[in-house]
Amino acid sequence: MRETTLRAVIEAIAPELHLHHLAGSLERKLAVLDERLWPADLVGHLNLIHPGRVQIVGAAEMAWARRLGQKRIAHHLSEIFAAKPPALIVADGCTPPPILEALCRAHDVALFTTDRPSAEVIDRLRHHLSRVLAEREMRHGVLMDVLGLGVFITGDPGTGKSELALELISRGHGLVADDMVEFARISPTVLEGRCPPLLQNYLEVRGLGLLDIRTIFGETALRRRMRLRLIVHLRRLLPGEPPPPRLEMEQVTEEILGVPIPKATLPVAAGRNLAVLLEAAVRATILRLRGIDSTREFIDRHNALLAQQSSTEADPHANP
Repeated sequence: MRETTLRAVIEAIAPELHLHHLAGSLERKLAVLDERLWPADLVGHLNLIHPGRVQIVGAAEMAWARRLGQKRIAHHLSEIFAAKPPALIVADGCTPPPILEALCRAHDVALFTTDRPSAEVIDRLRHHLSRVLAEREMRHGVLMDVLGLGVFITGDPGTGKSELALELISRGHGLVADDMVEFARISPTVLEGRCPPLLQNYLEVRGLGLLDIRTIFGETALRRRMRLRLIVHLRRLLPGEPPPPRLEMEQVTEEILGVPIPKATLPVAAGRNLAVLLEAAVRATILRLRGIDSTREFIDRHNALLAQQSSTEADPHANP
């Protein structure tokens, strides 16, 4: 179960949403109890089907209530308050009707008002909760910003992950986290990585110990978080072990928190410039994200040439 408190959420977003607290407790919990439930599902417009979420009341809901009349709206509100929603937020600069404020006080449900549009309130709340209540996992490795792409460098101890990260930093790329990386699934297909507080700014290099990257390279050498787009695995080949294939026919992926991430494997050997190879892997990934697959284009060109040669051999009198 992943949870937070209403007070923590309100303290984080109240200034930007101009929230004004009128009534009710702030100690209620917001929790993801079911893996099929996303944090964004905890917030929405006034809804009788989902009465247990944070209810947002805007100008459209107020107009709907006026059309229903006092008796019917009191019945619907009683159904909603029976589910004990964490909070109600009256947006669009609307004034809460007396019955709504009275019910909030009677059931100790937090009531807020704001002049911000209801759609903006929902978007900001969902964005905040998707990060705070995201599914998380710790992984061993180094997370870098390389050419604007989040790259997770993995490998067995002694393969040179931190040394590679140091060289990439010296080439102008950014460090997110060394040794341990915290990944959060902030949407069904998006993983965001950041550094645990204890390890922030530090890079451990064998023989040198802990390096304070902020002090040595400056603020621009660090990143707070990055969206993960590529895993680069450093692999030291054992004696007699065959090298990896020269051409990968299919894109290899690895799942983290159920999200498949493209993966490239770089063999570690003396004399190989891993920083250049990793940058090339990132550039190839960027092209692939844009729909350009160099390996596939080469194979298609090769197959087209073979087909042309076969056609020529079948009909010797055909024009070359």
